[in-house]
Amino acid sequence: MIWQLFISFFRIGLFTFGGGYAMIPLIEREVIDRRGWVAREEFLELLTIAQSAPGPISLNTSVFVGYKVRGLLGAVAAILGVVIPSFVVILIVAIFFANIRHNEVVDAAFKAMRPAVVALIVAPVIGLAGTLNLWLVAVAALVAVAVWWLGWSPIYLLLAGAAAGIAWSVWSARKEGRG
Repeated sequence: MIWQLFISFFRIGLFTFGGGYAMIPLIEREVIDRRGWVAREEFLELLTIAQSAPGPISLNTSVFVGYKVRGLLGAVAAILGVVIPSFVVILIVAIFFANIRHNEVVDAAFKAMRPAVVALIVAPVIGLAGTLNLWLVAVAALVAVAVWWLGWSPIYLLLAGAAAGIAWSVWSARKEGRG
């Protein structure tokens, strides 16, 4: 299983262009549809945590999925799998980029990839939107308005959200007789 995690994330890292968000549909397809390692709802939760944690979302998602599937070794296998291809490509590009940086063909190729990258970023948002709770979407929209238009600090809103989430969990546990 550790080897499968590494190979799966290695392929994702090898064939994805456009950064972390572009990897999300590939990770989703691999871990939910193809391998069945994680349920769709669980993946959405892992993705939410990955997005709120510091660092690139693709790396965070890899770590969380790997950890969910096989613990610490799974997390290490997934992160190495997703990082090694990018590291090698960037290393090779850095070595040879000085010679090709002003090449019109290279510049045109990078410009041609932009629409595909946008599509890869938008696809998981549309795909996961159906599983979202509308009440949570409304809360997220209100928080965005509070930050952008009212100038509220996102730090205070995050702390308030964490406190509300903890309070809700405690209240729900007591209500169900677990606490």
